Amino acid sequence: MELVDSARIKAGAGCNCMAGRVVFEPRRALWWAGHGLGGLAALTLFPSLAGLAAFLALTALTICAGHSVGMHRLLIHRAFTTPLWLERLLVWLGTLVGMAGPFGMIRAHDMRDWHQRQSTCPPHPAHEAGFFRDGYWQLMCRYQLTHPPRLEIEPQVARDPFYRLIERTWMAQQLPLAAALWLLGGWGLVLWGICLRVWVSLTMHWLVGHFCHRSGHQGWHIAGLPVQGYNLPGWSLLTFGENWHGNHHAFPHSARLGLETGQLDPGYWLIRCLAALGLATNIHLPASQPPRPGLTRLPGTPAE
Repeated sequence: MELVDSARIKAGAGCNCMAGRVVFEPRRALWWAGHGLGGLAALTLFPSLAGLAAFLALTALTICAGHSVGMHRLLIHRAFTTPLWLERLLVWLGTLVGMAGPFGMIRAHDMRDWHQRQSTCPPHPAHEAGFFRDGYWQLMCRYQLTHPPRLEIEPQVARDPFYRLIERTWMAQQLPLAAALWLLGGWGLVLWGICLRVWVSLTMHWLVGHFCHRSGHQGWHIAGLPVQGYNLPGWSLLTFGENWHGNHHAFPHSARLGLETGQLDPGYWLIRCLAALGLATNIHLPASQPPRPGLTRLPGTPAE
């Protein structure tokens, strides 16, 4: 089977995208479950409006500015450009979501994307398992290939001393924020602003990935691929635009994910705000690059 390379993933001799197995990762499982227990303690032992406010504000900041804009649209897809100090700040906020450091996020995203670009795709990166099994696989396991492809992260990222530091210490990056929350409101605020936030963020990220690869609204189709992306209308304000995953599959280079009339995209709103301040330039839109091979518009779908 001939494999298709992506920008960072290169298949060498003997590489087989289907020859692998799902491997349980105890550290990852403990990270997710531990924050879940801490979040449960926040809800039951330390109920407070201050805790709720900290949870909502920090979740919005880290998911929108950090994960959606900083990690996904900027670091991974280079859909726009910012000054290096701002890029680092946004990526650091993305690290606080609690999924991985910058290199780990690039690896996880690009490996899944590479699998989904092949003519056949294993059940793990395709989210083909049932609801609970897929949750177990995505939250507590990894898919390990017998002969994996080569990951080539661009030198300006791979050699960046700040990114190398937070990659090594990505779990510990919660500690400065935890200390600030403890000074402001004690252990209750820590449990709300760290544990509950991280558990909800991890779980919601899996849920969006699960449903956005199974069914939903689809405005575009990519011929020849077994894994398609779907949109989840009504979830824009909770996912900050990441619910328009069918659009993202069609135009992965685009900083704007909500393309149709009424498709709200708070992450793109933030990028436009940065642009108004002179802090975001070279913003890519669907027409900024040639369309993906096999991309077709599905009939009956409203135009942009």
